[in-house]
Amino acid sequence: MAVQVIGMIGVAPPADNATVHIIDGGVDPRYLVEFSRAHDDAGFDLVLVGYTSTSADGWEVATHAAAHTNDVGYLIAHRPGFVSPTLAARKAATFDQLSGGRFALHIIAGASDRDQRRDGDYLDKADRYARAGEYIDIMRRTWTSDAPFDVAGRFYTMTDVRSDVRPLQHPSPPVFFGGSSNEALTMGAEHCDVYAVFGEPLAATAERFEDFRARAATFGRRATFSISFRPILGRTEGEAWDRAGRILAAIENENPERGQPHDHSGQRMLAHAATADVHDERLWMKVAEATGAPGNTSCLVGTAEQVADALLEYYKLGDLSHVLLRGFDPLPDAREFGSELIPRLKAGALALDQTALDQTALEQERIPAP
Repeated sequence: MAVQVIGMIGVAPPADNATVHIIDGGVDPRYLVEFSRAHDDAGFDLVLVGYTSTSADGWEVATHAAAHTNDVGYLIAHRPGFVSPTLAARKAATFDQLSGGRFALHIIAGASDRDQRRDGDYLDKADRYARAGEYIDIMRRTWTSDAPFDVAGRFYTMTDVRSDVRPLQHPSPPVFFGGSSNEALTMGAEHCDVYAVFGEPLAATAERFEDFRARAATFGRRATFSISFRPILGRTEGEAWDRAGRILAAIENENPERGQPHDHSGQRMLAHAATADVHDERLWMKVAEATGAPGNTSCLVGTAEQVADALLEYYKLGDLSHVLLRGFDPLPDAREFGSELIPRLKAGALALDQTALDQTALEQERIPAP
């Protein structure tokens, strides 16, 4: 399978020295369009539209961006519980139709009780994941059912559900999720298509993949994965490490106190950072250590060729369908990734796929006829 590359768009320019950039910051329509077009031109397949309880609405952000781009798709982060799953299904199907099939959904049950409560959601984390599973099931049935149906679940009760609009993608758009708690993994294994993880050392990542494959198999599902990194590139390896040092200094100046873990995934990242600053030659964990790993903070440092080679080592673990790449200087980095890193990654993945096909064909030739 060809690997797809995901970026992440913000809705306003990052504030001065704001090296850890997320979706917060109001809305700047011109910047949003420029940022989205940069990803489109650079060869990204999708861009993640993030979510917090104070940020701009991701559906509207993606709709505006899609109207000004040609090929790049939109991975919209969505929290179950604030709109009906049937309404969310129709919103998703409408966007998929109007964008020409450029839609994917990232389900987030909410890493923070505090952030959930800003929007009036007081369920605990375990119940949020249970609700998410029920929510996704109703969405899929709304997308695919040929006849009206009723719902009598723990969280939702509905009668005569049907939809006049269906997704362009058949049978339904891909559904991503993230998380490392048992509740998250159980929900994702049963209901989701792509498990999104942050970049960890190769050995630990292989273990996570194997664990989730086994979980998905219990529901008769095949697991695929997305992995996230923040590349720091240079024309030479030394230049890349010099740039990494400057980024770290800026982050430490903004956050003089060592970060505390934000969630279970943050704890995992800090545990890796505690064992070594650098893993597998290129995976640099100092930013995770300095910030408490509030999301995507694992870095790959080197030239475009070196970072592409490092990414391909993860691809060799199998079932890696997506790689998310996000820079610390978001707009220029997106453009830089498109010049060499993304083409090298995609070409390398295709070459590995072809080698695997050739090997399979060779092995089949060696099997004697009955």
